[in-house]
Amino acid sequence: MKILIAADLHWPTINGVAVFSRNLAKGLADRGHEVLVIAPSQRRSGRGGEETDGNYLIRRTMSVPFPLYQNFRISVAPQREVKKIIEEFEPDVVHIQMLLGIGQATMRYAQRYNIPVVTTNHAIPENLLDNIRMLAPVSKQLSYLITEYGARFHKKADFVTMPTQAAIDMLTNGRKDLPDVPIKPVSNGIDLSRFQPTAPSDAMYKKFSIPKDRLVIDYVGRLDSEKHIHVLIDAFNSVLKRTSKPVHLLIVGGGTDAERLENHVYELGIHEHVTFTGRVTDDEIVELHKVGDIFAMPSPAELQCIAALEAMSSGKPVVAVNAGALYELCQTDRNGYLCEKDDDAGIADALLKLVEDDELRTKFGLESQKIAATHDMNHTLDQFEEIYKQVIATKTHLMPQRLL
Repeated sequence: MKILIAADLHWPTINGVAVFSRNLAKGLADRGHEVLVIAPSQRRSGRGGEETDGNYLIRRTMSVPFPLYQNFRISVAPQREVKKIIEEFEPDVVHIQMLLGIGQATMRYAQRYNIPVVTTNHAIPENLLDNIRMLAPVSKQLSYLITEYGARFHKKADFVTMPTQAAIDMLTNGRKDLPDVPIKPVSNGIDLSRFQPTAPSDAMYKKFSIPKDRLVIDYVGRLDSEKHIHVLIDAFNSVLKRTSKPVHLLIVGGGTDAERLENHVYELGIHEHVTFTGRVTDDEIVELHKVGDIFAMPSPAELQCIAALEAMSSGKPVVAVNAGALYELCQTDRNGYLCEKDDDAGIADALLKLVEDDELRTKFGLESQKIAATHDMNHTLDQFEEIYKQVIATKTHLMPQRLL
């Protein structure tokens, strides 16, 4: 199959959508499909171009910086570029990852040429609104408008997927029109072979100055307001005061909130017990998951959470918040504890239980592996291949060359 993936966020940008779209492209190309990704240019000039990422091709469209997120670039009006790419590539199917500029333009021309469209919804309004504090007074109204806008966009697709059933429930809640479009939960999936419960590399401790004699609580992800990392820092501060065991907090990633979070750590006087790695490579993420003993995810806006899956596959217990779709991965008294949103005291209690009980950490870590094993990327690829075949069978392309 010739598969076009429209990704408004893609490698080397670091976030869940970018990670998934890259894993999907690589996995499909490994299976012999011809894969082309349309994504924003990452050049400072914003100029488009063409590049390869291993076994698949990326066509970059002109872009501008996205001010709400660090190192994000978006394409504002890529219609002409997208039209040209689609006409040249002549895809059998289009898979849209987001409904920003590239996603909108791809939908427009896929419909014009009767190309089957699969969309995947990766975001909820909180992902954006938590980063614009000045909009807090009208957040409910904006949340409704963004959700409505997204629902209307997905109605244009031939098939809609979301990484979890919880994500589907959030989008379809109270709507009677969306069920007309086939909707299915398909996990983002991870490469289970990369994330294994093996000993971490000594190089990671040395490079990031992580003490080897401490039990490590770790967070992996963007450092943006929507992730509520300050809540985890406050919870960790409480754990420090209540345990006699040596503990350390490892915060992996970069983002717009990094400076504020580092200042908060210094204000609390716990900077010797906290490590901020900044942005890291894919291989370093694999190793840093091994360094951690307990994985913590304070974000209330996760429609799955690839980082949690990676930690679980690495054999780690999880402490997360009972919001979004995290309850599908973190199950209280099985592989971790679910806490209420922004409840730093509750998160501290959960972390403390795991800090104090070595056997419990081991038991929960084994259960995490079992849950993660059901999210193998190979199964995700199997499902998307079947979906693509299904939608391709329903349409006849009307590409300009084929109309001659």
